[in-house]
Formats: sequence, C-alpha cells, structure tokens
Amino acid sequence: MSYVLVTANRNYSSWSLRPWVLMKALGIPFEDRVEPFTRPVNYDEFRAFSPTGQVPVLIDGTRTVWDSLGIALYLAERHGGVWPQDEEARAFAFCAVAEMHGGFSALRNDCTMNVGVRVKPRPMRPALVRDIARVREIFEEGLARFGGPWLAGDNFTALDAFFAPVAFRIRTYGLDVGKGQAWVDRVLAHPAMLQWEAEALEESWREEGHEAELAECGEIVADFRKR
Repeated sequence: MSYVLVTANRNYSSWSLRPWVLMKALGIPFEDRVEPFTRPVNYDEFRAFSPTGQVPVLIDGTRTVWDSLGIALYLAERHGGVWPQDEEARAFAFCAVAEMHGGFSALRNDCTMNVGVRVKPRPMRPALVRDIARVREIFEEGLARFGGPWLAGDNFTALDAFFAPVAFRIRTYGLDVGKGQAWVDRVLAHPAMLQWEAEALEESWREEGHEAELAECGEIVADFRKR
C-alpha cells in the first residue's frame, strides 16, 4: 500500500491539514506532495490531479479520493484508530466532525488560517461570537464526557484532526475557548503539528489573495514566517 497525499501551503491550507495530521498521528505512511496556491483560485491547475480542483487529495494507486472527510472515511475502512472505539465517543465524533466539515463559516471567513502570524482581530460579528462559543462547547463537552486528553478520549482520532486547524486559529487570533484551551495546548504540542508549523514557518512564498484575506481579519502584531 502506497499513498500519496496532495496538500497545499502549510500556512494557509486548513483543509489539507486534516488528513495530513491524522495520517501522521496514526502512523499511516504516505508520500507528501505539496502543490502550493499560486493565485486566489487554482482550479485549473489543481484539476490535473483533483476532480474538484481543490486539495486535499489522496491517491491510492489508480484511485483518487478527494475531500478531507472522504479521505478520513476511506482511511477508516483500511486502518484502525481513525474513529474512537467507544460507541458513545464515536457517535460524538461523527457529529462534531460533520458539523466542523459543513459549518463554522464565520470562523473560517473572519479568522482565516495563517500558522505563522499573530493577529489582533477586528471587532467580532455576532456570527463569529456564536461560532467560537460553539467550538468552546464542543471542546469542553468532549473533554468532560470522555475524560481527555483528546476530544474523544485517550487517543488522537479524526475528531482531533478535523479541529486541528481551529487550534492554529485560536492561537493566531487569541480566541477564548475556556477549558477547551487544555486541548488546544496539547494538540499544538503534538509532534505532527509541530512539524506542520515548522514547515509553515519555512515557506518563503506568499499568495496575495490569502494575504489580503488575512489583512481583512485584523492587525498583524507578529509574523514568524521566513522573509
């Protein structure tokens, strides 16, 4: 079995991070292929390897698996540990992953992911306040119900992977997630997350569309990226 995982820029690509950190954390080997964003819309270039013109994409021999959730479901049929073993924890993980995958639009738009910077956010819209409150609720519920240290119990699962990009956002914008900060600190210290961050800081390229989105989110107060 030989997987190729196609992802984009470490600083920007939150969707890429999900299967990447999941596979790293579970010890699922893969070839790491980076296709950087070169413009605000990379559809035509990415269509060469992705049916949606987006990343991430998992290539398994002659088979192409697209979308972060599709990849997680595909891996779960072939590898243990993607979902929690406990039935209650698994049900919680299914629901929270689906909610993350399809929701939180204000958090995505108003707090765009950029690993290497710290930002003083603009005054928050009510929709963003609601999204942050819901993230806090999910974190605190998961930790309380299943005992931690991960969101569904003892082991890192797809639930942690799907919220891993949110952990970077929480740090970048200084968002308050209450007792959920314990999980944020833990996931940011995970070796896979540290590797992703190190690679992000080494990236020298910038994509002006993503940088413009960042400027709309607030004032950059620190930039640790390679100049």
